[in-house]
Amino acid sequence: MRRPIRLAAGFALALTMGAAGLATASAEPVRYTNPRFGTTVVMPGEVFSQPQPPPENGDGMSWRAADGGFLAVYGMYNALGQTPEEFADWDSDNQGPGYEVTYRRVAGDWVVLSGYDGGEVFYKRFEFGADDVIHALLITYPKARKGFYDKLVGKIAESFDGP
Repeated sequence: MRRPIRLAAGFALALTMGAAGLATASAEPVRYTNPRFGTTVVMPGEVFSQPQPPPENGDGMSWRAADGGFLAVYGMYNALGQTPEEFADWDSDNQGPGYEVTYRRVAGDWVVLSGYDGGEVFYKRFEFGADDVIHALLITYPKARKGFYDKLVGKIAESFDGP
């Protein structure tokens, strides 16, 4: 009798994954759009192949890569009414030891911060959108994989958008 339970569980999981717009390992790009904030990104599904459980508030989604990479895309309200410059300062100042911003760009309605956090490289992009929403993209990966991921970050960042 275990077989019907496994089939039902597998079917339920497939429905859940499909409904959320998620994909497992795939050579095709994966497009994710957050239903709450409209934040959108296109990523390589063969790299970010391990979707993580979504947060209860529906503000975004994250994926892990087999080699330690991580990608998160989410939206949040600009509750403090910060300008992009103020937000960049706040984000940079509120990190732990070993956090070093090596690239910072603030232009119009967006912010890019990248650098190192301990043994990892990080890339953050924030776009200030409609209705006081900040759309956020975070990519982290091991320093040892920098050459591989640096080639992906630009394409992923170009696809990142929100209303």
